[in-house]
Amino acid sequence: MIPMRETVMVRLLRGAVVGMGQCFERMFARMGMSEHAFHVLCLLLSEEDGTCSPSELSELVGASRANMTRILDELSGLGFIVRESDLRDARRTVVHITDTGRAAVLAAANQVVDPLRQAFAGLNRDEFDTLDALLRKAIESFDTSLSAPR
Repeated sequence: MIPMRETVMVRLLRGAVVGMGQCFERMFARMGMSEHAFHVLCLLLSEEDGTCSPSELSELVGASRANMTRILDELSGLGFIVRESDLRDARRTVVHITDTGRAAVLAAANQVVDPLRQAFAGLNRDEFDTLDALLRKAIESFDTSLSAPR
């Protein structure tokens, strides 16, 4: 028999993810970039030297390698990043954020603050903290179940 509680929980989580995606998709579209593109720029900005490999970005953003290539093509076309050969290993590529990319992500970050707060306005501080803790625990549980022998 299919476990009803767990099935409903999966549906609730998927609904929350879809709703969150729809909420932020419009906001990022108005800024002229995708949510993943924004996250890539944030990650590059947070790196001391402003660089990262495409595979690392793919893992950190949670995008497939093929999708990351598309995202990097988008950002490159906007002049927000450049791709270069790694100085230590010419077979590898590194992604650098440009000054234009830095300016774009900082401007976008300012536009994200209020919508982010509005998205979670229905939760008080304790509820938000509880949701944070439970989601982290669920993610750990998912990770553990993925690595369990079958």
